[in-house]
Amino acid sequence: MIVVIADDITGAAELAGMVCSCGLHTEMLTKMAPRLPSCDVLVMATDTRSMTEGDAVACTIAIARQLAGNGCRLFKKTDSALRGHIMAEIQALLSVTDYGRAVFIPANPSKNRIIRQGVYYVDGVPIDETDFSRDPEFPAFSSLMTERFPTASEMGVIIPDVESMEDIRAAIDDVPEDTLLVGAADLFSVWLQGMGHVRQDAFKPARVGGSNIILVCGSTQSKAVRPDIPTSSMPLEVYDDVAPVSLWKEQAVALYEKRHAIALNIPHRHLTGREVAVRLRGMMAEVVKTLVERHLPANLVIEGGATAYCCLKSLGWDAFHVIGEMSPGVVSMEATNGNVVTLKPGSYDWGLFM
Repeated sequence: MIVVIADDITGAAELAGMVCSCGLHTEMLTKMAPRLPSCDVLVMATDTRSMTEGDAVACTIAIARQLAGNGCRLFKKTDSALRGHIMAEIQALLSVTDYGRAVFIPANPSKNRIIRQGVYYVDGVPIDETDFSRDPEFPAFSSLMTERFPTASEMGVIIPDVESMEDIRAAIDDVPEDTLLVGAADLFSVWLQGMGHVRQDAFKPARVGGSNIILVCGSTQSKAVRPDIPTSSMPLEVYDDVAPVSLWKEQAVALYEKRHAIALNIPHRHLTGREVAVRLRGMMAEVVKTLVERHLPANLVIEGGATAYCCLKSLGWDAFHVIGEMSPGVVSMEATNGNVVTLKPGSYDWGLFM
């Protein structure tokens, strides 16, 4: 069995959709079950990116220890924008598994995210000069990989320059079996191909209808959505924590009952920090739970990993059968209760889905 440990749920879903499209039976969990499901690929969405570093390490170690002895081939999924407790989680995995070293490739050349001469670029711009420098929890303070990950070398973690898919293939060609692969979707794709797993089906674009949809825009990198879906934005006074979230709930419920479709977003940006981010996504999850429990939409679409995890946890959905990819990185899954949810990384385009 292949086991992917991902630090956020949309990144987990992206890889789950990828292996599902290769014809592999794929399951995804947001919390560890007493018994592992029977499948070809198990994807664990840990949400450690939203935890403190100490909690992230403890969670990673607990999962790795439960997997020990099951003969799993492990892949550690991290963010292609370098967010999260990356080195701490790699060190945790190396300390409790049989892996003695790691190759870390966060670059996604297919998305114009590359490492050239030790500098990380997004669309040709050093990452610390992009919107990622204003991320509320993990701002990109430098584009130099040696500054971002100064302990990598002494930990036995190799971070190669990568500007193409061929560079990825060269970097992992003939790596010893005790080498843990860590990184983003392009690395995982190349690794799968090397094991003989290739995409069997093209993407299954499915334009979401204009009714019976709840679209949750929970990322600071959110892309524009269709204008025919009415938007309910978090009121400024709720954002500033001077009014209760019930104010937003009432507005959102009234709009959905009138239009049978809604997009939820948080347009304000003047507050930053982890505590603010946790509070905001918690309130978003409260609104989503209220809408879903009252109206159970045909389409629940959530953008942004931390928000998606919080919403699904609030709804009590923690185990999913992966249906497939709707467009690159946009993946639909069925919860054990039959509800279908579609997840998308915040910085990715909607493609044909919207």
